[in-house]
Amino acid sequence: MENFLYIALFSPLLGSLVAALFAQKSKILFVGVFTSLMLGISMLASLNLLYYVFTTDQIVHLRMMDWIVVGKLDIPFGFVVDQVSVTMMCVVTLVSTIVHIHSIGYMDHDKSFNRFFSYLSAFVFSMMILVMSDNFVGLFIGWEGVGLCSWLLIGFWYHRGDESRDVNPSISPSWAANEAFIMNRIADLGMLVGIFLIYWNIGSLQYDIVFENISSLSSGLIVAIGIFLFIGAMGKSAQFPFHTWLADAMEGPTPVSALIHAATMVTAGVYLVIRANEIFLSVPQLGYFIACLGAFVAIFAASMALINNDMKKIIAYSTLSQLGYMFVAAGLGAYWVALFHLATHAFFKSVLFLGAGNVMHAMNNELNIKKMGGLHKHMKGTSIIMTIASLALAGIFPLAGFFSKDKILEAAFNGDAFFLWFILWITAGLTAFYSFRLIMLVFHGEEKYHKYGYKPHETYSFVIIAMAPLAFLAIIAGWFEHSFVVFVSKLLPSWHANNISHSTAYILIAITSAIALFGIFYAVFKYKKGGFDKSWESTSIYKIVKNQYYIPWFYENIICNTYLSLSKIAWKIDIAFIDTIVDLIAKTFYKSGEKSRIIQSSNLSNSLKIMIIAITILLVFSLTLSIV
Repeated sequence: MENFLYIALFSPLLGSLVAALFAQKSKILFVGVFTSLMLGISMLASLNLLYYVFTTDQIVHLRMMDWIVVGKLDIPFGFVVDQVSVTMMCVVTLVSTIVHIHSIGYMDHDKSFNRFFSYLSAFVFSMMILVMSDNFVGLFIGWEGVGLCSWLLIGFWYHRGDESRDVNPSISPSWAANEAFIMNRIADLGMLVGIFLIYWNIGSLQYDIVFENISSLSSGLIVAIGIFLFIGAMGKSAQFPFHTWLADAMEGPTPVSALIHAATMVTAGVYLVIRANEIFLSVPQLGYFIACLGAFVAIFAASMALINNDMKKIIAYSTLSQLGYMFVAAGLGAYWVALFHLATHAFFKSVLFLGAGNVMHAMNNELNIKKMGGLHKHMKGTSIIMTIASLALAGIFPLAGFFSKDKILEAAFNGDAFFLWFILWITAGLTAFYSFRLIMLVFHGEEKYHKYGYKPHETYSFVIIAMAPLAFLAIIAGWFEHSFVVFVSKLLPSWHANNISHSTAYILIAITSAIALFGIFYAVFKYKKGGFDKSWESTSIYKIVKNQYYIPWFYENIICNTYLSLSKIAWKIDIAFIDTIVDLIAKTFYKSGEKSRIIQSSNLSNSLKIMIIAITILLVFSLTLSIV
């Protein structure tokens, strides 16, 4: 099995390196095909490892070589394939393979075609390092790798200036890339502190050693470690208050959005909490805080998706909301439920983003859903696939989202977190509404695109065919819930502390399904008639939500501008005082050196004079000492 581990891990790296060889050349189709092939090979190897772990109940633990050995610090270059990591490996490689194939069509006319695939494969390789490492340092290397690759990919079209598409005109690809990178570096500092605390108190960063000894630490120390690790997870998974970068990251190419939101970067934070469950289980009060924050983010993001008109940002806010669901499950100790929703969400969310890419391709990169309508007759394949994915996102039986999302609500109810359950229940209705608001405004109703001169058309056939497996998984993935539970519960703890009866579970399912169906039917009914009256857009509530509750404004004007003003004051102080003092010292030494040059003039007369003066000074100094 070790060979399959190597193949799964290094195939994306090989694809990235080969693509990099042609990065400066014009489009070479072979590059896209080769990188997609390497991802396909990685996926097959991951699936083979999944089969091995599933059938034998054995894990594959490989110590490739020594890496950092300094004193008592011994960190190997090691990897582990267990029930959690192999699940992530399969999700990452499966979605990434489809995204690579889709990108061949999406980036067809881009002059940096080859460079894009080099970055995209490197992104996947970094995520594989993150999920497969057997220690916190390896995880952190992959963590920073996906951060770097996200910066490269979000800012891929760095040459583009500011654009206004019913979005903040100050946002450009470079600005969005820098925002994501900087905000994640701030959060990563917290994660680093958590890793340092682990090593300082346990003496190792290997998962198995850390988790065996974590209970020996004081509760206060475990809380501190958990908090700092979770700060890192908050940044990577864009949880409040580090959430603003996620929607702005839509400035990158759409396949990048699909990969970030479905399989790589934003899922890393959830993976960290799941992987470090031994730490978070030791401090249930921290777990409850994580659940509360997740519930807040779920409804907070859903509210912004309700009124946004940018297609990609609606789906981005949807991701943010669903990440909130995952953190609720993880915070309440339902780790397998969080992982299950992570997997099912990856399938339908990647389809939604890839479908959005098809729409952009057909509409000359237009993203304003109010400029579309009636695209179904021109893009039936994309319309059907996105509708299926939206039904899965809304949690409609028997699609995948129904099984995983309902389990999260059941976990909240089961854990007596009734208020959190209520928030998630309301969010389920909002999710269904904004999902079908998008479907109605894009694919049905009045054909508004004629006014703007657009001539929509379906994308390449191979792109639709490539998306079909993800759409199929969005339908059937939830049916494997029992097998999934049996599989991952061998590593993750059970969350059934206070089991509810079957009748109660069915009532909860009925209530949740009812509000989801209401959200769908209300959206269809409302937008068949043209939507809400425009007077709604002049209300205070609409303006507050439209401006993201003025949080970006607060960051820009209160934090960033205040910091800039203080920096300018500090710069003036530096120029007026510090630089003056430093320059004065330098000038004093320079002048004294200049005057002292006479000593080295080689003039005998001057040398004798200096000697006499020096002897005189020494005699006076000696006499003074003798008198004293």
